[in-house]
Amino acid sequence: MRWDKYAGLDVIPLWVADTDFRAPECVIEALQRRVEHGVFGYTMPPRELRDLIVARMQRLYGWTVDQPWIVFLPGVVSALYMAANRLTRPDEHILSPHPVYYHLFRAAQSAPRAWTDVPLVLRGGRWVWDEVRLASAVRPASKLLLLCNPQNPGGTVSTRAELERLAAFALGHDLIVCSDEIHCDLLLDPGKPHVPIASLSPEVSRRTVTLMSPSKSFNIAGAGVAFAIIEDAALREAFSFDLKKSVHDASLFGYEAAVAAYRDGEGWLSAQLGYLRGNRDLVEALVEKLPGVSMAHLEATFLAWIDCSGLGLPDPQAQFLAHGLALSPGADFGAPQFVRLNFGTQRALLREALLRLEAAVGAAAR
Repeated sequence: MRWDKYAGLDVIPLWVADTDFRAPECVIEALQRRVEHGVFGYTMPPRELRDLIVARMQRLYGWTVDQPWIVFLPGVVSALYMAANRLTRPDEHILSPHPVYYHLFRAAQSAPRAWTDVPLVLRGGRWVWDEVRLASAVRPASKLLLLCNPQNPGGTVSTRAELERLAAFALGHDLIVCSDEIHCDLLLDPGKPHVPIASLSPEVSRRTVTLMSPSKSFNIAGAGVAFAIIEDAALREAFSFDLKKSVHDASLFGYEAAVAAYRDGEGWLSAQLGYLRGNRDLVEALVEKLPGVSMAHLEATFLAWIDCSGLGLPDPQAQFLAHGLALSPGADFGAPQFVRLNFGTQRALLREALLRLEAAVGAAAR
């Protein structure tokens, strides 16, 4: 999709959030075996995949998850819409961070539910919740708190202390938490671990819907598989009630790809992270020296969130596109003076893209 949109044009497309990397060989081989099987009918989630997820949560986070807590889904995006529809009543209110991946607030908008965008602020070079504004935004009708961790588009990995304060806020106001943690494997700074908010305590777990997927980590978004981890049985029933009414099952090929990735793909994932760190460093070094643009240090994801407000342009994305570089417009995330650059690509192509970025900024500054 990212490349086809600009097919035939002299445009480097670094917008939608998948990478240009070939999936792990273990995934390719698993899919080849499944194709050779030749029967692609209705399929139950593999027991092995549940086992792998449970073991992964324990190994990475010290989080004990029971198999029945896992609800399989075709993707995290559909799960966000399900959360807004199923976990709140029409007269209830949702709290969402801002700026954020647009499907969080669009889920509230489309339900429709009343919602409030709570600003994220740049503090210590990291995008974090404005906790004063959060406290002032809550209402008696507030029911659902949406979280994106690691944060898209800002790239912040929330610390345990930050999550503990957010969890205490949710407990104090009797809020359900829906946490989009799809980028949890894409950690770029050693020593900054991902902490699922539900792993903090049983009390927090019982009011949390955690959304995860191997799709970003292993570049298999087209395979169609994700999962929610929901401890509370009533919350799980509300979330997954009549699942097929709104979304289809996860894909047969998604199940196969997920099993292979989680079982055998860690070496590939580690190598990818090393490559992405190098790409991130290239982007940050260039942006730091250019006039009129800036970005916070990126702790996770492969998505650079670039502030172009110093350029004084009404549409920064259009300026870059005119110089042969397609980026995601910040307006999609609620911040029109920003652009999001996907650096999950081959380094030679990224270097060419950065030359175009530099030319576009230089032209705007003249």
